[in-house]
Amino acid sequence: MSISQPHVRPIVRGKASAFVEFGAKLSVSVVNGFVFCENLDWDAYNEGNTLIASLERYKEKNGFYPEAILADKIYRTKENRDYCKSKGIRLSGPKLGRSSEDEKKEAKKQAYQDSRERNKVEGKFGTGKRKFSMNCIMAKLKETSESVILLQLKIITIEQIVLYTLIFLK
Repeated sequence: MSISQPHVRPIVRGKASAFVEFGAKLSVSVVNGFVFCENLDWDAYNEGNTLIASLERYKEKNGFYPEAILADKIYRTKENRDYCKSKGIRLSGPKLGRSSEDEKKEAKKQAYQDSRERNKVEGKFGTGKRKFSMNCIMAKLKETSESVILLQLKIITIEQIVLYTLIFLK
């Protein structure tokens, strides 16, 4: 805990590299390489409970639901699966129940492709930490720290726009 930053609390993550992490808990979505902040909180929360709200914001912005959601296992709750199914959205991960050999092969192939695509999301966090010091925010106030985090996400998106522009100008 920090006296100068009381909003920064330890969050037990249980990861191999760090059992406890400090800082904001951030949920993002990546659409066509662009990063959008879905949830930012300083307290621990279950990310799986934010999926439906994120999907509704996506529909509000774009006018339609996404074709697929490539998410961590924590997002694959029964409620989220049922919601995605009702909206015609494919939620990554294995289906419940038994499947035939052909379905297993197809599911394995799809899971591999999904994991490759999902690496882009993890890559955005890596880029933020490595290139834009997202893992070393020195702002003292909660609101200032949140502004810095959101600005860094915007910079990552601007970098993507610049890369797209350079590719199309060649």
